[in-house]
Amino acid sequence: MPDPHGFFARAHGVGVQARVVSMIDWQTTAAIFPGQGSQLVGMGADFARRYPLARATFAEADDILGFKLSEICWRGPADELNQTINTQPALYVCSVAIWRVLRDLLPAAQPGWMAGHSLGEYSALTAADALDYPAGVKLVTARGRFMHQAGAENPGAMAAVLALDAAQVAALCEEVTRQTGEAVVLANDNCPGQSVVSGEVMAVDRLIELAQAAGARRAVKLSVSVAAHSPLMASALEGFLQVVRETAFSTPTIPIYGNVKAAPLPDAFAIRSELDRQLTQSVRWTDSMRAIINAGAQTFVEVGAGKVLTGLLRRIDRSKRRVNLDSAEALEKFLAAQ
Repeated sequence: MPDPHGFFARAHGVGVQARVVSMIDWQTTAAIFPGQGSQLVGMGADFARRYPLARATFAEADDILGFKLSEICWRGPADELNQTINTQPALYVCSVAIWRVLRDLLPAAQPGWMAGHSLGEYSALTAADALDYPAGVKLVTARGRFMHQAGAENPGAMAAVLALDAAQVAALCEEVTRQTGEAVVLANDNCPGQSVVSGEVMAVDRLIELAQAAGARRAVKLSVSVAAHSPLMASALEGFLQVVRETAFSTPTIPIYGNVKAAPLPDAFAIRSELDRQLTQSVRWTDSMRAIINAGAQTFVEVGAGKVLTGLLRRIDRSKRRVNLDSAEALEKFLAAQ
């Protein structure tokens, strides 16, 4: 959940349209895929209007799910799209649709690396041929359903903390857990100075107090009831991991950096291990981006709804080129430059 309700984008003015990049070297390019918080009503609709392949991708998901997910993506209402049981497959389908169109129109689009933020990791797995699309639709839908159920059974909270580094926030989480006996953890290390904590309500409230006392520019609770990437998701694991065990994975054709270890997932065993832990472990996004940069990435292409991840990248390393493919117009401008 990188930017629930656009909090970080509003707070920092990030996520603006990255400049169009002239011809890029795909060997030094990474594709990144957004997660929960990037959704907005209308996402993917312009791709479906212009490109039969995108339209077919949405239609295939509708058939698999037995309801019109495409209508929720394109027409809302927002309250329905923002329900995690809909948000997760919606973001996945939108990213895969855009990726398929990109590869169809530009077969040379073979990045050197991939990564996805939380739910976006599943989009990356499919883009790298490690997860079959129909199986992916079922898997992310199950993920959303089990997370929703876990949130209903163990209501929690999440809070955004600005202008403290991740180590400070993690230390505050440990202190609050000692004080209250309730769990709160660092859920997302999004970029320098931008963190999200997740856990039990009283613990999150106390964390906000301590963060403000420690000099956080802002520490504010987010409008979510699911304590993602925290121990409160443990009740979701049994059912979800059964679906993971029943899902086939292949060796990625492009290196994918996982959220949990901020390191490549070289094979199906590593992918299963990652997904087994991802629901309850922190998203190490800053470390993942730095690892890909250290591997040689110069350009990052965000494939999917919104501009959150390129906004975060700007704060991680503003020297790297950033491209957003969140609209058909943006894609066509990008293709014209290649």
